Amino acid sequence: MNATGNKNLRVIIFDDNKNVRESVAMLLSTTENMQLSAAFESCKNLLQQIELTNPDVVLMDIDMPALNGIEAVKQLRTKFPELPVLMLTGFEDDEKVFASICAGANGYILKNANMDSLIQSIEDVYKGGAPMTPVIARKVLNQFARAQPAKKSAAKNEKYNLSGREIDVLQLLVKGHSYKMIADELHVSYETVHSHIRRIYQKLQVNSVGEAVSKTISKNILKVFFF
Repeated sequence: MNATGNKNLRVIIFDDNKNVRESVAMLLSTTENMQLSAAFESCKNLLQQIELTNPDVVLMDIDMPALNGIEAVKQLRTKFPELPVLMLTGFEDDEKVFASICAGANGYILKNANMDSLIQSIEDVYKGGAPMTPVIARKVLNQFARAQPAKKSAAKNEKYNLSGREIDVLQLLVKGHSYKMIADELHVSYETVHSHIRRIYQKLQVNSVGEAVSKTISKNILKVFFF
């Protein structure tokens, strides 16, 4: 069975590049349990378009005229705080990727990634994961580390009541691993990882991977040295 179960995931895309929009449309038309609900060349009427299409996942280009993807995510989060957003990037610009995380985006993928990777990323972000390429993950973590210097004394894990397994999962999540990568690394099922991350969110009192990563680093919860 497809990772999305029996549900047809409704995906919409915002990208000013016609070729990208058409490529995504063709890919989703041949993918089981997914459908492209709409494609837009700008975010001019972003909130209305989201309301009308009621998507499960949003694909958002970072660089667009008028309203760019970063500002669009900020707008989207004011009304749709939990809607999964996967950013499409044509280049590995750590500053823009970092800004997108801070704005509330859930994951990232390069536009030149293969089609299987895009489908997997859509599934991951729908399930609550944070798909990123290793290079982008490294740059994002470096940005967080510079923006939120580690404190001299690490916060005690007991404060958040994290179990040993939850600490393992959180450490891999912070390093940019997808749900599938975490499952493979820890030799557990995809759904088990999902359950662990849901409990981690509750204990850290966050609602997204970006918030979890930011809090973990700023509070030095794991006492991790990145890369």
